[in-house]
Amino acid sequence: MNEINKNMNILGISAFYHDSAACLVTDGEIISAAQEERFTRKKHDFRFPVNAARFCLEYSKLEIDDIDIVAFYDKPFLKFERLLETYLTYAPVGIKSFIKAMPLWIKQKLWIKDLIKKELGYEGKVIFPEHHESHAASAFYPSPFNDAAILTLDGVGEWTTTSYGIGEGNRINLIADIKYPHSIGLLYSAFTYFTGFRVNSGEYKVMGLAPYGEPKYVDVIMNELINLKDDGSFKMNMKYFNYNAGLTMTNTKFARLFGGPPRKPESQLTQREMDLARSVQEVTEEIMLRMVRHVKKKTGKNNLCLAGGVALNCVANGKILREKIFDEIWIQPAASDAGGALGAALFAWYQYLGNERKIEADDDLQKGSYLGPEFSDDEIKIFLDTNNLSYSKLEEDDVIEKTADLINNQKVIGWFQGRMEFGPRSLGNRSIIGDARSPEMQKKMNLKIKFRESFRPFAPSVLEEKVSEYFDIYTPSPYMLLVAGVQRDKRKDMTDEENKLFGIEKLNIKRSVIPAVTHVDYSARIQTVNGKHNKKYYNLIKKFDEKFNCPVIINTSFNVRGEPIVCTPEDAYKCFMRTEMDFLVMGNFILDKKDQKPLENDTNWRKEFALD
Repeated sequence: MNEINKNMNILGISAFYHDSAACLVTDGEIISAAQEERFTRKKHDFRFPVNAARFCLEYSKLEIDDIDIVAFYDKPFLKFERLLETYLTYAPVGIKSFIKAMPLWIKQKLWIKDLIKKELGYEGKVIFPEHHESHAASAFYPSPFNDAAILTLDGVGEWTTTSYGIGEGNRINLIADIKYPHSIGLLYSAFTYFTGFRVNSGEYKVMGLAPYGEPKYVDVIMNELINLKDDGSFKMNMKYFNYNAGLTMTNTKFARLFGGPPRKPESQLTQREMDLARSVQEVTEEIMLRMVRHVKKKTGKNNLCLAGGVALNCVANGKILREKIFDEIWIQPAASDAGGALGAALFAWYQYLGNERKIEADDDLQKGSYLGPEFSDDEIKIFLDTNNLSYSKLEEDDVIEKTADLINNQKVIGWFQGRMEFGPRSLGNRSIIGDARSPEMQKKMNLKIKFRESFRPFAPSVLEEKVSEYFDIYTPSPYMLLVAGVQRDKRKDMTDEENKLFGIEKLNIKRSVIPAVTHVDYSARIQTVNGKHNKKYYNLIKKFDEKFNCPVIINTSFNVRGEPIVCTPEDAYKCFMRTEMDFLVMGNFILDKKDQKPLENDTNWRKEFALD
C-alpha cells in the first residue's frame, strides 16, 4: 500500500436508474453498503442515496470532510449522448419518451458532480468510472481470485450492455463489449414486460415461472428476435422492440409474433406466459454459455467473475457451474446497479489510485454481504419498551433452541439479527424462516405471509458442510446465486397421474423430503451457511439438524410483496404484524403474535402493498 493512501475513505454512489445505493471503502476494506430503498421504504428507489450515504458515514463515525474521494458508478454525459443519438435516430417517433426523460436529465442527471456536493455537503474529488467498469470492479476486487476472467451483463450502462475482460492483481482490463440496443438484459426485460411483470423488478418472477412452461418459443426467438453467433455475440431485430424510442418494451409486431397482446398486470397467468418464460430463460442460458466459453477461450483464465443484473439469473449461473467451463466462479451478491456503488469505490482504490490488492485464502472480501445497519439488544429493547410491546428475553443459546423448536412445530418466524444484507437476497439476518420439510409451507408463506404469486419458489438455507447430501452441488453458495438439483435419493417418485399434470397444476405435488424448497423441476436456489460470517444463523440450522435430523430450512426475504426488505426493528415489527407470521425473533427477544395488540391506523396497508 502506498504510504500516501493510508487512512483513505472512499464513498461509492449509484443513483438515478434503479436500486440506488452507497458504499464506504476504507483503505481497500469494504466497511458498509446499503440500498436507499431500505431507508425510504420505496422499493427499487432510484433517487440520490442520501440516507444510505448517511448510514455509511455514521457507521464509521465519519463526517463528510473525512471522505477523500466520491466515486459515481457511471459517466452521465456518455449516457446522455446515447439517449440523444437514439432519439434523433428514431425521430419523430420517440418524442413522447424524449419529453418524459429530459426534465430529470436537465435538472439532475447532467449535473451529478454538483448534485453530489450539494446533497452530501462535499467539496472533495469526484471520479466517474464507466458503468461496466464499476460492474467489473464489483465482480473482481471482492473475489477470492488473484486473477480471473470477468463477464458483465445487464440492460445497458452508457452504451455497453455486455463486456468481458481480465482482472489481475489490482488491475482490470475490459477487452470487448456489445453495445446498445443489443442487450441480453433488455431481451429478458422485454419478456418480463410482455408476461405482465414490472421491468427491473419482475425478472426473477419470469425465472421462477419458467419451469411450469415448455420451450415452445425458443425457435421463434432465435429465428426472429435475435441473431446469435457461436461466440455469444448477438444482434437483436429491433423491429419487434419499442424500448429505443417508446414507452413500452415491445410493440404490436412482437405481440403478433407471440399470439396476442401483453398480459395485463395482476391478471390470470396462462400457459402462454409460462411457455414464454421457459423459452426466454433457455435462450438466455444458451447465450450466457456461449459467452462464457468464448471468454474462457480468449482469456485462458481458470476463474470467472460475474456482475450486472443478468448475473442474478441463478438458474443460468448454476448451469455455467455444472458445465465446468471455469474451475471456480464468483458472483457479486449485489450484481445489479446497487453493486455499482461498491464497484465504483473499489475501482477508485485499486485502479485509480493504484493500491496493492491482497486476497484472503479460501474466502472473498464481501464479508458475507452483511454490510448494512445493525441494532444491539439494548436498541431493540428501547423500541419494544417504548411501544409497550409484549416479549420475552432469553440467552442466545436458548433463543436458538426455542427457534429450532418453533420451526419444527410448523411456525413461521421473522428472524431479525445483526447487519442487514447488501443486495437483493436475505441471507439470514433479515429473513423469514420455516420448515423445509412441510408440504404446506410454500403455499402458506406465499399467500399468507408474502402476499405474492403462489408459483414463486422459496430458497433453502443449508449447512455448508452438508450441502452435497441434499443438493447436487459441491461448492459453497453463500449468496443464493446458484441453482442446483435436489439429490436423487432425497426426491419423491412421481405417480403416473402426477406426471400427466401440466403447467401450474404441477405446483402442489410433494417432490422431495424438503418439498417447501423444491421447485417443480426438482431444483433449488441454494444458500450455504457457515459459522464464519453468520455464526448465529449457522448455529440455528445446526441445532435444528441436531434435534430434527435436517440441515435445511426455508429462508425468504423479510418483506411482503411490493415492500423492500426490512431494515429497522420498527420495519420488522410492522411486517410481522401485517402478516400471518407466528413469531418474531429480534436479537435475543422473542415476540409471540398471540400476545400482540393489533396495529393502530393500519387498515389501508394491504391495499397499499397489493401491487408489486
